[in-house]
Amino acid sequence: MPDQAAPSPGPAEHSAADQAPHPHIKIQEQGPYVVTGGPRLTQRLRVLNAEGEAVTWQAGPDWEVKRSTYLLCRCGHSSNKPFCDSTHKTIEWDGTLTADHAPTDSRRQEFEGVGMTMTDDETLCAGYAFCDRFGSVWHEIQQTDDPEVRERLKAQIQLCPSGRLQYLIERAQGAVELPYEPTIATIVNGAYWVLGGIPVTGPDGFTYEVRNRQLLCRCGQSQNKPFCDGSHWQIRFKAP
Repeated sequence: MPDQAAPSPGPAEHSAADQAPHPHIKIQEQGPYVVTGGPRLTQRLRVLNAEGEAVTWQAGPDWEVKRSTYLLCRCGHSSNKPFCDSTHKTIEWDGTLTADHAPTDSRRQEFEGVGMTMTDDETLCAGYAFCDRFGSVWHEIQQTDDPEVRERLKAQIQLCPSGRLQYLIERAQGAVELPYEPTIATIVNGAYWVLGGIPVTGPDGFTYEVRNRQLLCRCGQSQNKPFCDGSHWQIRFKAP
């Protein structure tokens, strides 16, 4: 259920907000994601066209969160999704974190176009398929001498929820990213979409590279934990 709109803060409240801790996700060993700092928790739905192609994202309602710290299910079996209900303590599941600790730039392939460079870290693929429309982004990058194709390609890349795809205009300025407030979105029947540079730290204290767009597994079956690898498609995971 969506939260009721809060009144506009006064000066004193602004001061308190300025001192609030930045949102953070801490992963419990064989347990849930512990979210602190009170980031917005909302919903997103992938929208398909008549041909079954992924075209955009539809915003859903916010989840009601009563505290600045909350626990999100990581095993995929909570009866109170997206929140943890401690089911992980009563079932057998493997929550071992297996993702590469190296920065994503160490794995990225580059594809040169006209006026832009597209980069691809395939290990982050989660199968949401925004890249497949118009013959695939790997085909489109070869047609970027057409300004219309170039702008269309940029928009497709920004729709990639995991950040597998990025693009650069000026290499020295790094990848172009849309600005996001720290937000966690539950993708219907899919992953947690973490936006706005929220750090993710494992049980051993290691903090993964902070990224603007990333997907965290919530079905419990990814082979690239904590990140989503699309396993939810194969097991027909269902969650709001």
